[in-house]
Amino acid sequence: MKITILGVGAYALALSKILIENKNEVTIWTQFEEEKEELLKTKKSSKLKGFKLDSKVNITTNLEESISFSKLIIIAIPTQFISDVCKKINKYIKNDQHICIASKGIEQEKCLFIHEIVKEQIKTKKIAVISGPSFAIDLINNIPVGLSIASKNTNTIKVIEEAFLNDYFVLNKTNDIIGVEICGSVKNIIAIASGIIDGLGYPISTKATFITKSLNDIKGLINLLGGSNKTILSYAGFGDILLTCTSEKSRNYSFGKMIGSKVSKKTIDDYKNNATIEGLHTLNSIHKLLKSKNINIKLIDTMYDIIFKGEKVENIVYYIIK
Repeated sequence: MKITILGVGAYALALSKILIENKNEVTIWTQFEEEKEELLKTKKSSKLKGFKLDSKVNITTNLEESISFSKLIIIAIPTQFISDVCKKINKYIKNDQHICIASKGIEQEKCLFIHEIVKEQIKTKKIAVISGPSFAIDLINNIPVGLSIASKNTNTIKVIEEAFLNDYFVLNKTNDIIGVEICGSVKNIIAIASGIIDGLGYPISTKATFITKSLNDIKGLINLLGGSNKTILSYAGFGDILLTCTSEKSRNYSFGKMIGSKVSKKTIDDYKNNATIEGLHTLNSIHKLLKSKNINIKLIDTMYDIIFKGEKVENIVYYIIK
């Protein structure tokens, strides 16, 4: 199968390895010529230690060329660039092509989830979202992982299954696109909070209590936004939340731990400037979205007050007990 990956971040590169090993033909698109040249010359990327680009992967900066003959187009670029890129590929995309969203987050200005951004720019029903507990470094090492795949289109699900499934890559099917996107986005906020709790020095029992309570908040959020309660127990839900809230590999968790440990503002600012903290952008967007709908979710309100209003970090513990 011919597949295009839009983006050259760590996760995009890790997905390319799986797809090549599954005997697919893979093209990676980047808008930056220097990124293209670095990958072609070194076969490595500073974004993913241990990764080696397969010689069969094609890399291009030509967007039309990248998607022209692909059956599956995978979006794996930062949320803020998705609308512009989708607007451009809408000129070239064909009716028989399928789109798989591997990016996570909520758009800042209109507070749209990614599948909503894609549908706004591309008139297609062949859209799916994949999400679950999977760090890029684990994917390139062939560690067994399970992801949720959400789509209203059964043919799109079949195409993605054909592309990805193997002995160590598992996909769990659902039609709850909004629920999977909520989990994939909000888990980064939970990870920041989890890091704060560890930074404050509380034991694992406190964090376990927090995760349990936050799961119930997110289940309520999914229900209020039209998703299925069952999604919270999927790979995209509990699975991804557990991974992101307990691993030092998570930038969001690490950021939260720094806040809870009350390191200097300079140290925190330096970290923010050198690492993408997805949970910060998501927190701002989801808070804005919920306020526009007159919805109050205690977890979101508590974290917003801590991060953006300067309330004391200990409030995350009060969230648990009150």
